[in-house]
Order: sequence, then structure tokens, then C-alpha cells
Amino acid sequence: NFRVDLLSCCFLRFDDIKEGDVVRHDGKRSDGYLEHIFKHAAKELFGMDVKEITYKALKNKDFQEVTLEKDGETVLRFAAAYGFRNIQNMVLKMKKGKFLYHFVEVLACPGGCLNGKGQAQTEDGKPDRALLAQMEEVYAAIPVRLPETNLHVQKVYQDWLEGMDSKKVQETLHTTHSAVTQTTSSLDIKW
Repeated sequence: NFRVDLLSCCFLRFDDIKEGDVVRHDGKRSDGYLEHIFKHAAKELFGMDVKEITYKALKNKDFQEVTLEKDGETVLRFAAAYGFRNIQNMVLKMKKGKFLYHFVEVLACPGGCLNGKGQAQTEDGKPDRALLAQMEEVYAAIPVRLPETNLHVQKVYQDWLEGMDSKKVQETLHTTHSAVTQTTSSLDIKW
């Protein structure tokens, strides 16, 4: 089994962070950790150093796929599903057993986090495309640092989680999933 420990929040006070401490993860935008996890999985599982990944848009730009091939065989298949329509389609495919992904990054906002409702919009409530492009440019200028090399993350593991492979890490950062039994409540959401 493959596992990745990621702490995106380090329980820090903002006055402890200096300008040089602000870093970002791999990726062109402020989305999740798909690129980092993909590169880490390629290295850990298949001994392959992936420098650049290529997203392939499927039905629309907010449902994209990333694959890794080794010896002509696809060995990793990741997807990024942004927006509720894509999330619903993904869940339906999973229910039908037609979902072939090893990892899926799910974000509720079409276009990712920078395009979310909490961001600046025009007066008519639509996304400000010029501001979105400017935010993406600023984000891309922030230096990339792997989460596991972050001194604050290392300190959390050392001081609070009692080491990288401790029982506390397993209990705090890992979970298991099992199938949910169907209920007959009329309040259930039908995906």
C-alpha cells in the first residue's frame, strides 16, 4: 500500500511567519496536492522521477487526467475534478464501477480555489478574469517547497505527532473507508 502524509496546516500563529516562509506546493495554480502526490507516488512506487506532468482535459477543462506510463502500460491514473457537476459525474461512474483512477483531487469551485466565491468578483457577481490571472501570476512566483521539507511541518511531526511513523500519526492523519449502507430516508441525496 502507498500512503502520503501531508499537513497543509501547521498550527502556526501568523506573526511567526516571515515573508521567506511563504511557500507553495507543486502546481501551476493554488489547487490541491495532485502534482506533489503524483510525483511522490511515481518515485516511491516505480522509481521514476517525474519533473513535469501533463494534464489531459477530458469532457471539459475542469475534469482533467494525469497518467504515468512504464513499459507501455499505464501504472498511475490521477484525475482532477472541479465543480459539482464533475464531482457528481465522478460519483456516478464510481457507483457503476467505471472509474479507473488511483487518486482524485476534488475541488468544489470550477477552475479551482482561486476562482472560488470567496475571491474578488465584478460588481455583477461574476469572476474577475483579469484579477484571477493576476492572482495566478502572483501565486506562481511564490517559491515551491515540498511539504515534507517545511521546518514547521517537521516540528509538528517531531513535537506533536511523536515522529513520522508513530502510532499518533496513524491515528491522527490516516483513515479507512468502507462502503456506506443504503438508507431509505427520503432526505438522501441521489447522486
